[in-house]
Amino acid sequence: MIQWKQKTGQFAEDRRDERKCPSVISIEQAIDEAMRYARTFLPEGKVATYIPELAHGDPDQLGVCLITKDGTVYHDGDWRQEFTIQSISKTICLIFALQTAGYEKVFSKVGVEPTGDAFNSIVKLETKTLHPLNPMINAGAIATASCCMELEDPFGSFMDLTRRLCGRESIQLNESVYLSEKKSGMRNRSMAYLMQSDNILECDAELALDLYFRMCSVSVTTEDLARYAVVLANDGVDPATGERLVENWIVRIVKTLMVTCGMYDGSGEFAMKVGIPAKSGVGGGIMASVEDRMGIAAFGPALDAKGNSVGAYRVLEYLSQTLRLHYFAGKDL
Repeated sequence: MIQWKQKTGQFAEDRRDERKCPSVISIEQAIDEAMRYARTFLPEGKVATYIPELAHGDPDQLGVCLITKDGTVYHDGDWRQEFTIQSISKTICLIFALQTAGYEKVFSKVGVEPTGDAFNSIVKLETKTLHPLNPMINAGAIATASCCMELEDPFGSFMDLTRRLCGRESIQLNESVYLSEKKSGMRNRSMAYLMQSDNILECDAELALDLYFRMCSVSVTTEDLARYAVVLANDGVDPATGERLVENWIVRIVKTLMVTCGMYDGSGEFAMKVGIPAKSGVGGGIMASVEDRMGIAAFGPALDAKGNSVGAYRVLEYLSQTLRLHYFAGKDL
């Protein structure tokens, strides 16, 4: 078993040096060990309660799915448990908006800079920042979604894209979570009306909010998100079919923002410890895309103080170390 040293930021290993022996551990073994390692952290987390329907989540659940470019699927735990995509939808929303409205339109409404504030912070808007700092925070995602409102059926088109990216036609809206979010989302509502008053939103605030709440309430599994992640890892091309689903310039933008902003105000620490472009959601999911190699998704409803899944984070941390997935891992000696 590998132990993480909090002070040094490294794992203490009781096996051979993996830089010299990179194949010493199989993916199956790494996943098995990662799950056992991550489960020890579950008591540290709590399920989200600010959306009442999410409070019903089981904090003991944990699952992972890893899909390589050649289509091999590895999984463990509660990998087929459905959960709502929540903020992971912001990456699909950004793809959707860039495909629909174009670069100039989208980034006239939202910036690309990280923020040290919480994902649902209203501070920057209150201090008259010209626009939300990036599309991975709530205000930014609402502004991004508003760029798609000229379509006849924005949510229907978003669902079509989501189903193609995840490779499953039966993906559906979780109506109970959607209604719960819509009823309890007063902070998001405040942001939207503030942005409408500043002419950042060109549509009615309630219309943009409704689309945003629906996007966050789509039910997925770790397999769905791992398939999406491997499309991103393969430069927007579905490796199973060879079909291009996302333009490469859009993929580059999305993965860059996943690195800098994808883990809320914990993105810097995640970049050091895990080093994989990733996006988390308060439903308990984390989706991670390993360049030109694989897609990984992990799920666990118990969250840390920043809104990231305690268990899913630790699964990815362990896999990154044992399989050497960090983007700065270097070459084998």
